[in-house]
Amino acid sequence: MLDRSTIDIIKSTVPVLEKYGETITTRFYQLMFANHPELLNIFNHANQKQGRQQKALAGTVYAAAMYIDNLEAILPVVKQIAHKHRSLGIKPEHYPIVGEHLLLAIKDVLGDAATNEIIQAWEKAYKLIADAFIGVEAQMYEGAANQQGGWDGFRHFIVERKVNESDVITSFYLKPEDKQGIAQFLPGQYISIKLEIEGEEYTHIRQYSLSDASGKDYYRISVKREAGTENPDGMVSNYLHNSVKEGDILKVSAPAGDFVLDTEKNTPVVLLSGGVGVTPMMSMLKTVAEIQPERKVTFIHATANGNVHALRDEVERISELENVNTFFFYDSPTEEDRNNKLFDVEGYVTRDWLEKNVPYTDADFYFCGPVPFMKGMNQALLELGVTADRINFEFFGPKGSLEVTEKSEPVLV
Repeated sequence: MLDRSTIDIIKSTVPVLEKYGETITTRFYQLMFANHPELLNIFNHANQKQGRQQKALAGTVYAAAMYIDNLEAILPVVKQIAHKHRSLGIKPEHYPIVGEHLLLAIKDVLGDAATNEIIQAWEKAYKLIADAFIGVEAQMYEGAANQQGGWDGFRHFIVERKVNESDVITSFYLKPEDKQGIAQFLPGQYISIKLEIEGEEYTHIRQYSLSDASGKDYYRISVKREAGTENPDGMVSNYLHNSVKEGDILKVSAPAGDFVLDTEKNTPVVLLSGGVGVTPMMSMLKTVAEIQPERKVTFIHATANGNVHALRDEVERISELENVNTFFFYDSPTEEDRNNKLFDVEGYVTRDWLEKNVPYTDADFYFCGPVPFMKGMNQALLELGVTADRINFEFFGPKGSLEVTEKSEPVLV
């Protein structure tokens, strides 16, 4: 526990963190990677380049300062980040490195304003926060390794099958090289893939949602090919699409993640997806179909057109069940889409449409997709009076914000 004086000092830095948080975290990563380039084997290069990791860390540090006297209030955030850390292979020995360079960054950015008193207070606070993460992650590592079919670190999986789902999305069916059992997972969870790409100095780790129900002898991920290879995300997704072949070996971590369908409930559920955000929704839909056949499901998917619409056939087969309703939204349908009636609504998912077509008064909502899509869905649901405890969403990458401001992106797909 921290003494009252330390808590007061940390809380006094909240306005400074609000103003300079991203500057501090940007400098932090610069310093840490300069002194420990080996950590580039763990961190997502694309999130670094796009500034998403810096923003996410700034938000976490800010929240920790706000709730330094009540860290249990941010325990859900700690657990969410801990899932990512466990999946990536972050270990206790990494935390002192992070703490050292975070303090260096605070000094560097704030200059004389970062008094010895402030630095000492943050040193104490960081240790408390780090210990919280280490404790939560230790339980997760133990759980992942000791569960039936589980393992620690990265395990070799064979690409048994590679299936083109659309012009931009390909599914990879992965089976363990050792032919032993694999861990069960919760609908909505993800795995990490560690790639060693020829010509690249560092490994690249990416996390991909599992796009099938659990209980199979394989894992399936469905990966979108990002445009261009000049950015790290494009480089990795294009490598998977173009270079990874059936029979190749991939390094895979055990399933992780806290964005999961609550199968203990039997309330109606609405699954909303945009683009490749369909992947965790597929796992949820197929799980309900398999283990909760009486549960009412509304499945809504928004995409540009039939050329980029992935996993359509699977959804249509499941939609034959009496408890499942499906709707496809195309914002740029082709003539072929129109002639073959491949979509239900032309345009975007709107608040008015949701009000007329989904059981918003008693359903639980899960959504995933591009950030503008998620902002739109979140705003619409809140306006309809859906309470926060019935709204669940997942960011692909570091945690962001769905708050709509004047500077926010457009809120529809």
